[in-house]
Amino acid sequence: MNGPVGEIAGKGAQGAIAKVGASILEKLVDKGVEFVKDRQAGADLFLHYENKYLERYGIVRLLGMRQELALDQVYTGVRILDDVSIRQFESLEALEEIYRERGIRRLQQAGCRVDEDGQPENGIQVANQYSCLMVLGGPGAGKSTFLRRIGLAAARGEAQFFEHDCIPVMLELKQLKEPQVDLQAAVAQEFANVGFDFSQTFVEEALKQGKLLVLFDGLDEVPKANQDQVIDAIQNFVNRYGNNRFMASCRVAAYRSSFQNFTEIELADFDNKQIQQFIYNWFTTDVDQANKTAEQCWNLLNENSQKSAKELAQTPLLLTFLCIYYDKKQSFAAHRATLYRTALDILLEEWAAEKRIRHEPVYEGLNTELEKVMLAEIAYEG
Repeated sequence: MNGPVGEIAGKGAQGAIAKVGASILEKLVDKGVEFVKDRQAGADLFLHYENKYLERYGIVRLLGMRQELALDQVYTGVRILDDVSIRQFESLEALEEIYRERGIRRLQQAGCRVDEDGQPENGIQVANQYSCLMVLGGPGAGKSTFLRRIGLAAARGEAQFFEHDCIPVMLELKQLKEPQVDLQAAVAQEFANVGFDFSQTFVEEALKQGKLLVLFDGLDEVPKANQDQVIDAIQNFVNRYGNNRFMASCRVAAYRSSFQNFTEIELADFDNKQIQQFIYNWFTTDVDQANKTAEQCWNLLNENSQKSAKELAQTPLLLTFLCIYYDKKQSFAAHRATLYRTALDILLEEWAAEKRIRHEPVYEGLNTELEKVMLAEIAYEG
């Protein structure tokens, strides 16, 4: 394999999935169930799944990027807030109260979780600690990227990153459009897609043994008519197969249901160290190295004239936009309004298009320009 996928496979593909899968097949063989001709055929099948998983979820390409990048080339470790801010969205009064308490425009809380030594606790520590994790955050906060990075570590067997031996399965919840939600069948379909003719039997055994890491991505993207069914299905699935590991993601403003057994965490905005790391991870070509592009971008971002750009940089999605903009222009927009207008277009239009979010019929006719008019009126009245 060449390109980003080859880089991903070369960095860690040691047959991690094949190793876990082999132990599951051994159990099935002991029960008298024969599926593959020999062990090598079974190993090849799992390696095929591993490579397909890396190909689908180990690369990123967002917002018109010229080329795909390996996920861990641009991934920056996340921090966790010390308190989930779901309550601020319970009512307009709650939103206003929290806004006034903090005295700042940004709604996110300042403090981050710390470990026993008083050091900031990162997302990887939390993912290793809890078997059921609900990852919350704002639009473009990096929720899906975080789930993908955990799945990537599991697929490659990166024990120093994710310490549990599991086979990752990514389920994009927006695909669950049928009235009847069968998550076990959805998991089996992921394996069937890469040639597992015995996927149903294999998945049942894997779940019984607690060998799967099921990643439920985008609870807020589930069609409105199906949300209750999906929530019930996830809860029942986790209750039935609780010895596996589960992670789910959702926008904090859309999260309304507390799941049993799930620990809720909220991703914090990037701090200066994370912004700098992201920029240095982004500009890594030989040309960038020779021209010190990352250093120049970081230095410019810290100038007093770029405070508005620095504020946007706290969100991973908009920091991606800034890196792409700087790569093209070798500068940032001179006028704050220009920068904010472009960032707003990304959040309202390009980001939604990239995620293939489908609006309900009630939103027909609600285009980007009308949304801007409505937001402007809300801002004026507020």
